[in-house]
Amino acid sequence: MNSILAEIRSDLKANADEKTKQSLKRFFKEQTKFYGVKTPVVGKIAKKFWPQVKSLSKKELFGLCEELFRSNYTEEAFVVNNWLPDYIDNLVPADLATFKRWLECYIDNWAKCDGFCSHTVGDLIQKYPQTVGEVKSWAKSESRWLKRASAVSLIVPAKKGLFLKDAFEICDTLLSDGDDMVQKGYGWLLKEESNMHQKEVFNYIMKNRKVMPRTALRYAIELMPKELKTEAMKKE
Repeated sequence: MNSILAEIRSDLKANADEKTKQSLKRFFKEQTKFYGVKTPVVGKIAKKFWPQVKSLSKKELFGLCEELFRSNYTEEAFVVNNWLPDYIDNLVPADLATFKRWLECYIDNWAKCDGFCSHTVGDLIQKYPQTVGEVKSWAKSESRWLKRASAVSLIVPAKKGLFLKDAFEICDTLLSDGDDMVQKGYGWLLKEESNMHQKEVFNYIMKNRKVMPRTALRYAIELMPKELKTEAMKKE
């Protein structure tokens, strides 16, 4: 496992450049660590090592993922985010406890959060719908990233029109949160749910727009027709 870790880091360093590093940093308010590797290249590196990694025991694979998260380098987190969706057949509901711990301990920017939650956690929820209650509980956390994760984890299912009631319950909890990362997260969730549930989402927005921050509202109505957007944004 240590040799794989060393080889991954060697490849990341070999593909890093300062221009990319500075470009990536402009997307984040938080202090972030980057090698400076373009995202498609990170994906190729992850794919290169996946045949070796998937042959590890689950304990070893999770241990390797944790070491990559622990480094705090965003590209190393992206490697994990590339791997785990391909491991979905081996994931079980109990793994959600590990994922929550990783979110609490290692996730420190929106890209790490969204990349991990929208697919790995989202895929787990679709496979095991009974896990959605645990993910909804994250919305009550003190952690901004767990709160965002509660919403973003339902993004992929929402594209299929799934879990609308649960999405509304998450948004109810996060509705007046003052953190823009949280507002954008649940606004994005409402936007995706509006693809197949436009009327329900519009009604939800209209019912709550007096307390919904404008940041969340703008995200939520992004896919709606102009006349609905105008109605939602109208000041009373």
